[in-house]
Amino acid sequence: MILLGVNIDHCATLRQARYRDAGGSTGGAIEPDPVALALLAERAGADGITVHLREDRRHIQERDVRRLRECIATRLNLEMACTPEMTQYALELKPDSVCLVPENRQEVTTEGGLDIVGNRDRVLACIEAMNAAGIATSLFIDPDPAQIALSAKLRAPWVELHTGAYANAGRTARRQDEFERLRRGARQAHELGLVVNAGHGINYVNIAEVRTLPHVHELNIGHSIVSRALYSGLEEAVREMKARMNGRTVASSE
Repeated sequence: MILLGVNIDHCATLRQARYRDAGGSTGGAIEPDPVALALLAERAGADGITVHLREDRRHIQERDVRRLRECIATRLNLEMACTPEMTQYALELKPDSVCLVPENRQEVTTEGGLDIVGNRDRVLACIEAMNAAGIATSLFIDPDPAQIALSAKLRAPWVELHTGAYANAGRTARRQDEFERLRRGARQAHELGLVVNAGHGINYVNIAEVRTLPHVHELNIGHSIVSRALYSGLEEAVREMKARMNGRTVASSE
């Protein structure tokens, strides 16, 4: 069974749109609460909760992450930039896993995979620190053979293949080429002993194809689930996605 990690960043995006200057992240009139959303996602079958604590704190805040560490019953996956400051934060927080991602101040959301080859020493230092602390490290990378090979050499236990180029291709002719890149990447990573996760741009339509990628252990999905929740509620949205991921149908709760 493919596991589902629910990314709740966009719940915080909605909160920050109104309460960025409120001086707090929860309580009183401040809503929605990402932690409450995470608990609903778990109740509906989420296997883990993913959050990205960005340098610019545009959505998830430090207090959100610490409350999640205390409250959730599954696994906390912290997406973070590969910096000394975030490494120290993770070592203090002790999430179940970290996912090293690139950050660009101008981007709306993460736009590509982390360049492991170009940042080898920095990435290695973070991986070694996490390994020593018993925190699993995932590297968010494009399905590029050189990036995958180096991920294995640096002893990262997991990679998360960036599915954004495939998702953004839509129904164009390029989509199949991007899917083949993902397929080859998943096979290469598996052969090198890496646990294979995937994420970015996965939705209720393309999941039918994404779920056929070989050796996938977990998918991390956020925007599509939060968007669907506006219509059907969070628990129904999570149940439907998890069913589609694993080739099952799910009866509506209505």
